[in-house]
Amino acid sequence: MVDVFSGRPLVTKDGHAVDPEEVLQNKIVGLYFSAGWCSPCRDFTPVLCDFYSELLEDAGPPAPFEIVFVSSDRSAEEMAEYMHDMHGDWLALPFHDPYKHDLKKKYNITAIPKLVIVKQTGEVITDKGRKQIRERGLNCFRNWLEGADVFQNFSN
Repeated sequence: MVDVFSGRPLVTKDGHAVDPEEVLQNKIVGLYFSAGWCSPCRDFTPVLCDFYSELLEDAGPPAPFEIVFVSSDRSAEEMAEYMHDMHGDWLALPFHDPYKHDLKKKYNITAIPKLVIVKQTGEVITDKGRKQIRERGLNCFRNWLEGADVFQNFSN
C-alpha cells in the first residue's frame, strides 16, 4: 500500500500532512471514493465511521486498518467541510493532488460511494467494502485480514 502513495503526502482530518510510509505500513487500507454532494455517500459515511471507530478505538490492540479518502468534491472547501462534518479520524489524499484521477482509473471507479479494500501492495482484496460492511459489519474485517499480507505480521 505504501507503494501506491509513495512520495505523496496524505492529510489528516484537521489538515496536517503525514507520511504514508509511516501511517499505512502493515495495514489493510480502505480507499474511500466519496463526496459531500453525493446523497448515498452521506448515507454510508456514518456507517463507515462506526465501523472504523469499533475497529480502531473500541478494540485493543487497534486493528491494522486505515482509510484513505479520495474526494470527488467540487472544491477543496467542500472536501474540508465534508471531512469535518461527517468523517472519522482517517486520512485523505489532498484535494489538489491529480493522483486521485489515476487511483479512480486504477481501481475502475465509475460511481460513488465506493470502498475498495487493498493490501500493502495496492492489490485489491475486495471492491465491495461498502456492501460487506452493511451486510456483515465487523465480521468482514476478518476475511479482509485473511486475504492480506498483513495477516502474517498481525498474527505473530
